[in-house]
Parts: sequence; structure tokens; C-alpha cells
Amino acid sequence: MCSWCWGFKPVYSRLEEILQDKLTIQPLLGGLAEDTQEPMSDEIKAYLFKTWQTIQQRIPGCEFNYDFWEQPDLIRRTYPACRAVIAARQQQQSYSDDMITAIQEAYYLQASNPAHDVVLIALADEIGLDVKRFTNALNSKKTQQLLLKEIHHSRQMSVSSFPSLVLEIDNCQWKIPVNYLDATAMLTCINEIIESENGVV
Repeated sequence: MCSWCWGFKPVYSRLEEILQDKLTIQPLLGGLAEDTQEPMSDEIKAYLFKTWQTIQQRIPGCEFNYDFWEQPDLIRRTYPACRAVIAARQQQQSYSDDMITAIQEAYYLQASNPAHDVVLIALADEIGLDVKRFTNALNSKKTQQLLLKEIHHSRQMSVSSFPSLVLEIDNCQWKIPVNYLDATAMLTCINEIIESENGVV
């Protein structure tokens, strides 16, 4: 549910496709917005609305459905969506990516709010999950613990903004500058680090 991650998705998918045979790729959930029942303030709404506009200006072809902002009593919390990814992953690893895509498309293209369990359960059904098993896992103690563990992991890697890319070799870490328009610069950076550490890839 990070709008910059949505904008980064096409280039990240290309980057992942190129690197999948060279590196172990481990996506991590960062949390972003904790659980709350409080409606979004007008200031937060205006900030996020403007962020969507900025992303569209910077990333050609990135789409948003601004009808989302017409809904009353919007709540901003991303932990439920993160838990949904973990609950999907518990059924099968590949469902993790399917759930992320379903959440992003529901949020940014269909003006639906994945802050609500009912939306997430409907998405689980759409991508072919065992809905009863997913519903039981969604807010379970185990799922919450796994989420907090992932958030802690990302913070240990000094990730403070989303999206972030970190290359790790032998417990040494390098932040890779994110390019929203082209994978080439990121690939060059990654390959140069790998070559300097391990020899030519």
C-alpha cells in the first residue's frame, strides 16, 4: 500500500526477472502504517493525494483511481494488508506476489480500501486461496508475530523509506539507489558491487 512501490512495480518486475538467476531475492514487508481505527485527517488525505499526483508526473503510465478519496471516513493502516500477504504466503509462497498485486490493483485502480478485512478476504477468494484458512490466519497471533519480525528485519537493514533495495553479501549491506524509470542503473550498481566482492558474475 505504498504508492511509490506501486509506481516502481513495472521496473522492479523487470529487475527481478533479470536477477532471479543470480541472486536470492527476498521481499520484506515494511509495515508503513500501524493498526488504527482513527479516520485519516484532512492533512494526511491532502498529502497522499498530492503524492499520487507527483508519482503520475514522475512515472509515465502510472495510474491511480482518485475516486478513492471521495469515500467517507477513510482509515489509513497498512498492517492488515501486510498480514494478508503473510497469510497468503502460508498457503503457498507464490500466493505472496499474487496477493500484493491484488491489493495494489484494488487500492490504486479500483478505489477499494485494503485497510479493511472484508476487502482482503474478497481478494483472497479472487486469487484462489482457501478463504476459510486465510480468514483464520489473517489476524492470528502467529501472523502478527511474523509481520513484526519482518518489519524488525527491514529496520535492521536501515530501511526507512519505501521502496528500498538492499544488496547483502556475507553480512555486508549496500543500499541500491532506486530508479523508477529504468532498471539499467540499478543493475549496473548491483553488478559492480558483486564483481568487486566476488568476481565477475
